[in-house]
Amino acid sequence: MPDVLVAGAGPTGLLTAFELERAGLDVLVLERDARPTSQSKALGLQPRSVEVLADRGLLAAIEPHVRAKLPAGHFSGLPIDYTDLPTRFPYQLGVEQAHVTAAIEARLRTRVLRDAAVTAVRQDDGGVTVTAGGREHRAGWLVAADGGHSTVRTLLDVAFPGSPARISLVVADILLAAKPAGLADAWALPAGASGYLVPLSGGRYRTIVFGEEQQRLGRGEPVTAEEVQRALTAAHGPGILVGEVLWASRFGDAARQLERYRHGRVLFAGDAAHVHLPVGGQGLNLGLQDAANLGWKLAATVRGTAPSALIDSYHDERHPIAARVLVSTRAQAVLGVPDPDAAAVREVVTGLLAVPEARHAVALELSGIGVTYPGISGRAEVPVAPDGRAVLIGATLPEGWSGRVEQRSGAEQRLVRPDGYVVWSGGPGLEDALHRWFGSPEAGRTASATVAGTARPAI
Repeated sequence: MPDVLVAGAGPTGLLTAFELERAGLDVLVLERDARPTSQSKALGLQPRSVEVLADRGLLAAIEPHVRAKLPAGHFSGLPIDYTDLPTRFPYQLGVEQAHVTAAIEARLRTRVLRDAAVTAVRQDDGGVTVTAGGREHRAGWLVAADGGHSTVRTLLDVAFPGSPARISLVVADILLAAKPAGLADAWALPAGASGYLVPLSGGRYRTIVFGEEQQRLGRGEPVTAEEVQRALTAAHGPGILVGEVLWASRFGDAARQLERYRHGRVLFAGDAAHVHLPVGGQGLNLGLQDAANLGWKLAATVRGTAPSALIDSYHDERHPIAARVLVSTRAQAVLGVPDPDAAAVREVVTGLLAVPEARHAVALELSGIGVTYPGISGRAEVPVAPDGRAVLIGATLPEGWSGRVEQRSGAEQRLVRPDGYVVWSGGPGLEDALHRWFGSPEAGRTASATVAGTARPAI
């Protein structure tokens, strides 16, 4: 029996599974689709996500598929410079989500169980039973990372409050039969207007269109090549010709978020916990950060070494971050409305973002580099431990925590959580921080035993 079931083999679910496996747990990922999707979906990894993937040895498999290193993000099409961010990756990577997903899945010990749609969820004091693909699966915990239309959320009748969509857009992967010279030859940030076009692998192009026709058509209406053609002609002139629509979807600016990320032994992450306008790859990146925060906490809880409040700190830390992203994306949606009043607000915001301090504050937020939590000193510029332990630098590790904390030499004293955030920075309070984040010490366990690498981590 696995320790944890994960519903959903998107990037959030797979990174959660990866985090749990590197901490020594057994995990089973249940995926509705019979095979991995070829749809491009999100197209950008923000700097903090690049840090997380690099620290876990996952970036190398993604880099061959990177189409661009963009030195800026954007706020509703307004460029936001990243070059002075305090990170070794002051740029976002232009890469299709499918390649990110494949790189993480390739590193899992256990294969993803596909064609296994979740149809029932029951939980009790001892664990969760999930019916998927016509079979029952039992584990101590379930992570629901099954997307914005989460089946697990529906089965548990969990409310998903928020605001409905007010605007409608179309996103599509297409083939072009013809295009004007110089158009979409390289990756570029959106400029805020309908007809955004960027080249993908295999001769495909991604486009995003919005206008009167998209507002008029219902969410259930199929996206036709003729509709995309009309929008692209309006944006780029008669020299562009759509050959084929490979995949298309209508989406809006609905903003919804669970009130609680934990429901008994079920934890929600990624789009299953929050949805918003998919601008700047914020959904993909927000989900990856959910996974990095949740994985080590759930592993410690399963092992029985976590302090009592640790698993609930996942909600306490991540819920406000997503709530802020919802505010940001709703604001960006307003700035993109083709309306004279919205255009006036956009002009004012453009001027404000020309102020270096304002631009830098927005850059910290969009990139994820500025994300922090109460009682946290910020991010650590050191690699995380490969086995999912915390890292103590430049100080002597008290006895009893060696199974949960790796000891390293260094001039600057720091205690770093497995997700890369500093919880102690020298001086008094080391043992208090160890107790708070990693539980009570294990009797008879010394630091030297783990430094020698002789013991399986007991997160």
